[in-house]
Amino acid sequence: MAADGGSSPLQLPCVFSPKSRQYLALCAQDGRLRVWNTDSKTLQQEYVPSAHLSATCTCIAWGPCRTVKEGPQRKKRKSEAVPVEEKADLLAMGTAAGTVLIYSTVKGALHCTLQDGGHSAGVNCVQWHPEESLLYSGSDDTYIVEWDLQTGKTRSKWKADRAAVTSLCVSPDGKLLLSAGHVIKMWDLDTKEVYRKFTGHSTAVTTLRFATSRPPDSNGLYFLSGASHDRLLSVWQVREDGKDKNSVVSFTLTDEPQHIDLVTSNSKDEAVRLAVVCKDGQLHLFEHFLNGPCKKPLSPSCSVQMSDTRESPMPIPLLAAALVADTRTVLLAYGSHLQPVMERVVRTNLPSERHVCLTRDVQTSLSLSLDTAVSKVKTPMVNDKSKILIPGLPGHQAPVKGSEKRKKGSDTKEMSIAERLGEIDLSAALAEKEGPKGTASLQTDNFAVLLVQGLESNDANILNEKKLREDLIEFM
Repeated sequence: MAADGGSSPLQLPCVFSPKSRQYLALCAQDGRLRVWNTDSKTLQQEYVPSAHLSATCTCIAWGPCRTVKEGPQRKKRKSEAVPVEEKADLLAMGTAAGTVLIYSTVKGALHCTLQDGGHSAGVNCVQWHPEESLLYSGSDDTYIVEWDLQTGKTRSKWKADRAAVTSLCVSPDGKLLLSAGHVIKMWDLDTKEVYRKFTGHSTAVTTLRFATSRPPDSNGLYFLSGASHDRLLSVWQVREDGKDKNSVVSFTLTDEPQHIDLVTSNSKDEAVRLAVVCKDGQLHLFEHFLNGPCKKPLSPSCSVQMSDTRESPMPIPLLAAALVADTRTVLLAYGSHLQPVMERVVRTNLPSERHVCLTRDVQTSLSLSLDTAVSKVKTPMVNDKSKILIPGLPGHQAPVKGSEKRKKGSDTKEMSIAERLGEIDLSAALAEKEGPKGTASLQTDNFAVLLVQGLESNDANILNEKKLREDLIEFM
């Protein structure tokens, strides 16, 4: 999954917020959106769409940063400057159902749903316009839709190709749009007509990024592309004379790209910095001056792998990487999508070797990043000498042993009626004889009761009982 809002079925959508890189947004397979704070390394927000089971997130992209005033508003003198900051707010999520969800991190809720007049198949990529309130989406239905975010309706819709649209990218000045399936097309956003075509990938293109801002000279405009099952990143030059059919530079990778981040170049004297996370979990860092064609593919200046600290080390997959523009710092996200670990690594602190392996204890990092406010489970402080009382019966209670199941063919003899009479609670007789204190004992050998039951059942054991005979002789 590319950072530009493209998609890949092998990787769950994952992208850092622009500029400050303060947030990391991840979408799970069940449609849940989780936003992590990279500074505090805690879960900031979690959103579950109402129809999340049928609206699997396929791509995600942050909107342009908004200018937000810091602190509460109060009256200030004209000479005092109001502190402001640029903060990422809106997130666009494409779904397999063909809808586009706009989520607001400020409100912590869904901002709007883009659906009417849109796509009839799953959305593969979403891209924001850098200056206007517009959003572009590409789908399996081979169409590109231009959405007006102020009205929530389609502003324009056109057929991009005979194949599905798998990736989109808007130029820094907002005048050009790149779209790709198997063929890369550059569109003029004013006329919605094809400006250029680029061919070179044999599989579906999953990543498109502009490497330079558009200079006064059109020959200085570069962009890069990556495709599935392709271990090369291609760099293309947009020439004014139209002689730009082949890529001018290639970057070699160990596997197909999953996440890409770069710092664009504004002039020939400024190098392009590139960070690529591949499917195999490795990170490759590149730095190159784009000033024309290069015959040989370029190798990374540094490759980073991660492993745990066990006796038999196991690799830790890297999920995403971001380059901090003003410093030589690389922001890493690795581990699990459910609980990613975020870490800032300074390039100067890395070993001088071109291949670096960083060992980390993931379990310790996870325990340190657990936020009690998110889990909402608080453990009370309990003194070691305190006793805990639980509900129950007073005093000691002997365990109740369950009755054993009677086995078939056992030697246990059936009880006689006389023996059963000794265990029957004659409630009627007791009710008459018991006093208010209820201290009367059970009387199972009453003459009248035994005589009646013995005669009715014709049981010789009862009639021949010694006590019954003595009472009968005395009665006679």
